[in-house]
Amino acid sequence: MLYHVTVAGRTLQVELDADGIRVEGTAVEADLAAIEGTDVRTLLLDGASHRMVARPEGSGRWIVLVGGRRYRTDVVDERTRAIREMTGAGAGPVGPSPIRAPMPGLVVKIEVSEGDTIEEGQGVAIVEAMKMENELRASSAGLVTRVLVTEGETVEKDQILVELTARDEEDTG
Repeated sequence: MLYHVTVAGRTLQVELDADGIRVEGTAVEADLAAIEGTDVRTLLLDGASHRMVARPEGSGRWIVLVGGRRYRTDVVDERTRAIREMTGAGAGPVGPSPIRAPMPGLVVKIEVSEGDTIEEGQGVAIVEAMKMENELRASSAGLVTRVLVTEGETVEKDQILVELTARDEEDTG
């Protein structure tokens, strides 16, 4: 089955079949395993191991947390892609997503304040979970509208920590 995977504005063709996995026509070795009792997965990709969390947002859209970074992704098969092209439906609005806790944990540090302008990939908060500190980063540039937690606070999975809005055109420089 052929999928079109869009991450950080780049679309890749990923083919899965009985012969294995190919990305842009190149064979890759991959294995995905769950860490029991958590949303964390271990991705073994060409011999390198990565911890990740993938949270569905609906209609083939996912938020993926890996290596301390947050990525908004869009994964569609050939049929869905063709339907989107015929109907003019795109990958959805582009803009900042609220920063959510990827799992239950403790807020170690808040790196922004209300009113701050932030850039894509900028650190927003650090949450300790499973004895690991995870820096949560902005998926796109924006303006911090609300900080909903404080340092030292315990948070639940998917709890919104920081709300963001798109910057006004005049603020983007």
